[in-house]
Amino acid sequence: MSMTSSRPYIIRALYEWIIENECTPYIVVNAFADAVEVPQEHVKDGQIVLNISPNAVQNLAICNDSIDFDGRFSGIPKRVFVPVSSVMGIYAKENGQGMVFDVEVNQPEPPHPGGSDDPKPRTSKVKPERATGKPPLRLVK
Repeated sequence: MSMTSSRPYIIRALYEWIIENECTPYIVVNAFADAVEVPQEHVKDGQIVLNISPNAVQNLAICNDSIDFDGRFSGIPKRVFVPVSSVMGIYAKENGQGMVFDVEVNQPEPPHPGGSDDPKPRTSKVKPERATGKPPLRLVK
């Protein structure tokens, strides 16, 4: 039986968990993915990190297919639209706790960021799924 993606549910749960713990939720977005509408001048290495805290955005909607909100970038108001499939991770700014997602099928992979002073959470390569039909499982700390 085919099921919908769990990604939007996990994003909403982690968002609430981060807010309840009085931290700042950030999402990492593949800015090269189809339908992504973000200020391109803030894209670095094909990615953009967005603060989605209630203090930073207005009209935040985390739906099953997209995240959209009104934000300000360098003082200029902008509408942001991010398909959920292009969200690469969500984490708390203060301690880095959160989750990084695997790249979904049909999404272009952004270039890997260069430099060790990159503020984004680190991702690890996951081995491709074996042809056994079982979903890959991994330990998330």
